[in-house]
Amino acid sequence: MQAVVLVGLPGSGKSTFFRQRFGATHVHVSRDNFRNARNPSRRQATLIEGTLQEGQDVVVDNTNLRVVDRMPIIEAARRHGAEVVGYFFSPDVAACRLRNQAREGRARVPDVAIYVAAKRLEPPSSREGFDRLFRVRATGDMRFEVTPERE
Repeated sequence: MQAVVLVGLPGSGKSTFFRQRFGATHVHVSRDNFRNARNPSRRQATLIEGTLQEGQDVVVDNTNLRVVDRMPIIEAARRHGAEVVGYFFSPDVAACRLRNQAREGRARVPDVAIYVAAKRLEPPSSREGFDRLFRVRATGDMRFEVTPERE
């Protein structure tokens, strides 16, 4: 069983990466899918717990910018004996802004959200409890270069 944590700025390609790499095999948990929930953090935690309890692989597709954001996900995975894999999307504010401009409706965020996220970003580390950690770089044609993270 696997718990995958995507870490990156808004517009970095996380959701596209999920669809390309995990869409057919993992349950998708994203706060974007329950924006109207009263307590999105609790809703996310419930979905993660339920998915892992059922023995299914899960991908948590949020910005997951800070250690404190990732900690409950890693703890849930550990409780259920899941491997914890992190994918860190190299921060590229200019590229994120371009991808964001191509979005429509609620998917598009104000540019300031990207800048704020960049300032809050705490790069993930194996010390947090990741079994494996990868760096992801999105190319212009929305392909992804994935390399093992070296600490």
